[in-house]
Amino acid sequence: MGKSGEIRVLALGLIRDSQRIFVSEGYDPVTQSTFYRALGGGVDFGESSILALQREFQEEIQAELTNIRYLGCLENIFIFNGRQGHEIIQLYECDFVDPKFYQLDSLIFSESENHQHRAIWINIERFTSGELRLVPAEFFNYL
Repeated sequence: MGKSGEIRVLALGLIRDSQRIFVSEGYDPVTQSTFYRALGGGVDFGESSILALQREFQEEIQAELTNIRYLGCLENIFIFNGRQGHEIIQLYECDFVDPKFYQLDSLIFSESENHQHRAIWINIERFTSGELRLVPAEFFNYL
C-alpha cells in the first residue's frame, strides 16, 4: 500500500494454465472479505514495467518468466482496509519457465517481513460465477 494520496504504478502478470489462473490471496480486515489478484508489484522510478514484473516474480516466488506479452493498462481506484487506494496497472500475460510451478497447489511467500501471502491456482469459473472475487474487476476483460 502506497502513502495516502499517492498513485501507485504496478506491473502484474496474468499466468494461465488452461482453465485456471495463478493468483495471490488477499484479505481486507475492515470488510472481512477475501479477494484475489494477479502477482506482481510496484514499478520503481527509472525501471520499466516489464523489468519490474520480472524482478517481483523473482523476489516473491523465485520464478523466471517467459513469453511475456503486454496486455494493457488498467486503472484501479478502490478502498482497502478503510483507506482509498489508486493504482495504475501495467498488465502482462506470461508463463513460468520452470514447469514445477504448474504442479503447485499453493505457495506461501513473503512480500515483506510481516506479510505472508498465499499464491494459488484457481479455476476461472470460480471467479466468473461470483463465488470468489478477482480484483480489479476489469481483469475479466483479459481472461
